[in-house]
Amino acid sequence: MRTNYDIAALLDRRAARDEHFRTHFTSPIPEEHLERFEGLEYFDPDPDLVRTGTFAAAEGKLDITSSTGNTTSYRLAGHVDLAINENTHRLIVLHGEDGEMFIPFRDITCGTGSYGGGRYVPAVPKAPNEMIIDFNLALNPWCAYDEEFSCPLPPVDNWLRVPIRAGEKDYRPTKTQGSHLVGGSE
Repeated sequence: MRTNYDIAALLDRRAARDEHFRTHFTSPIPEEHLERFEGLEYFDPDPDLVRTGTFAAAEGKLDITSSTGNTTSYRLAGHVDLAINENTHRLIVLHGEDGEMFIPFRDITCGTGSYGGGRYVPAVPKAPNEMIIDFNLALNPWCAYDEEFSCPLPPVDNWLRVPIRAGEKDYRPTKTQGSHLVGGSE
């Protein structure tokens, strides 16, 4: 277990995201839900779900299907090999619109605790061939909040057959959300 994980910083980040969603004009929360919006639900912070993986850069484009059925070409950053639950998983890493790298992924919590279409997690270079993946930072794509958004879905190579109980949970607009910063029910 990581003993130096900054849970306070994670909770601050979550509170800032909730505040942005509650008050900013670019919020993906539909206007009719904002009056009742108390914040998102998150899995409890889990320092053990911060992984360092071996990164191999690659170039090229990858066509990704979106939640609306369209296909968009994304710039490939490479792939990262991560150990999760005693198995090594090779995940595709993409370049985002602002130059950051991210991994769109699905896991077995999708549809039963997290958004069914998958989530995105930042991929942060640590060294030339290493990358940090903090699944506590996993976010829902905006189409999880409003189906009018078109979001890239995880490629099949990024479908994990393990649970990743970290990051944002599935958005339920009609549910009174309880402990939205630290945990809540699954």
